[in-house]
Amino acid sequence: MSDTLVSAPSSTQAPVAELFRHQQGRAEALRQQPVESRAARLRKLSAWIADNRAAIQQALYADFRKPTAETDVTEIWSSQTELKHTLRHLKQWAAPRKVGTPLALVGTRGWVQVEPKGVCLIIAPWNYPFYLAIDPLISALAAGNCVIIKPSEMTPTVAGLLSRMCQEVFDPAEVTVVEGDKEVATQLLALPFDHIFFTGSPQVGKVVMRAAAEHLTSVTLELGGKSPVVVDDSADLRDAAEKIVWGKGINAGQTCVAPDYVLVQEQVRDQLVEEIRQVIGRFYAPGGQPVADSTSFARIVNDGHFARLAGLLAEAREKGATVAVGGATDAEARFLEPTVLVDVPLESRLMQEEIFGPLLPIRTFRTLMQAVDEVNSRPRPLALYVFTQSQENQQYLLQHIPAGGACVNETILHLGHPDLPFGGFGNSGLGRAHGHAGFLAFSNEKSVLKQRVGRTALKPIYPPYTPQVKKMINWLVKWL
Repeated sequence: MSDTLVSAPSSTQAPVAELFRHQQGRAEALRQQPVESRAARLRKLSAWIADNRAAIQQALYADFRKPTAETDVTEIWSSQTELKHTLRHLKQWAAPRKVGTPLALVGTRGWVQVEPKGVCLIIAPWNYPFYLAIDPLISALAAGNCVIIKPSEMTPTVAGLLSRMCQEVFDPAEVTVVEGDKEVATQLLALPFDHIFFTGSPQVGKVVMRAAAEHLTSVTLELGGKSPVVVDDSADLRDAAEKIVWGKGINAGQTCVAPDYVLVQEQVRDQLVEEIRQVIGRFYAPGGQPVADSTSFARIVNDGHFARLAGLLAEAREKGATVAVGGATDAEARFLEPTVLVDVPLESRLMQEEIFGPLLPIRTFRTLMQAVDEVNSRPRPLALYVFTQSQENQQYLLQHIPAGGACVNETILHLGHPDLPFGGFGNSGLGRAHGHAGFLAFSNEKSVLKQRVGRTALKPIYPPYTPQVKKMINWLVKWL
């Protein structure tokens, strides 16, 4: 751990303004450190994650019974993948980037050098409470920043684990955790951070953006929305069913890029529903037991979210939707069975709100144009999933449906690709994360031009603007 220039408070319960001031005092020292110092902090973080795998699994299970296998894949492996990728490329990302010289500026040299933004705030959500705190932290540390992390109060066990992690790995003047509720978040947002990285709902994202505007603070907003799946009649329906159920079932559907609804070509709807029914059985009831007994299916995070989802299901039924698969609920256990609904009316809340749970409405279309029109009638989605074996249909859907990201014949996996910038579009987010894109989000790209002393190609057009100078300017405008 590097030397501390200020005496920082060790408790995460210290006043947030005091923690912020201590990090401001440390930020300039981090700015001057070599890239290897950043890499050393990242290696310490990676080692801590590896050494505390069981504790991470236990924390996620305590907060909403997340299966340990899902924790390994979506919280631990994904974090370590980002760490390894960042460490592999950090020296290259941090190096000055040369640019070309236009003819009018001949004799100069230009480059772009990246520098830390300073003190950054990461507001992490509850649905992937470990990974979605660690992933932006990796980018922020790689860029050389100080960081305050505000985890979600809805997953208190993970929040406590993150606090312990930071105390054991980092100098609190460099990285610390502040636990608390909405009031604490409001206090943090009142401070003049140099960058804010928020993951959550579009509604709260607007609150964060308004607060950031008071200080002209840059933001990355990872939000959500209704991510559609479009399945045409050329798709391999068994393959599509497996990937849709996996994408919807992981974390009990509490994933920002989970398939939110399916649009399937009408002639293959029934076959797709049957394939989905069989996949749910293979995944979560392989011995024929109720899905409620499965150790491979998570629970809803709290009673409030369970009640909201149960309400969506009940209202859709009242409006004429039919439950084709599943439908079982247990409020005491916060269990909601993977449920497929057909004939879901557009005016139902299930088709108007982001679901964020294991309910999957399926609607039909006759032509691709109809599918495109239905998707585009809503705000821009965070993800688009296309299942087709037609290159022409693939191209049409990708070109005509704007989205933050997309997968063809797959769901969710683009989120785990470190070379693919991840983020939303319009209502689903602002800015990009992961890999080089995440590094740049937490960096200031400083453009530098160097001229030879006493020389410049533009001296001949300095004032006074004589006829000869104007003639040269006219030549410049016309030819260069």
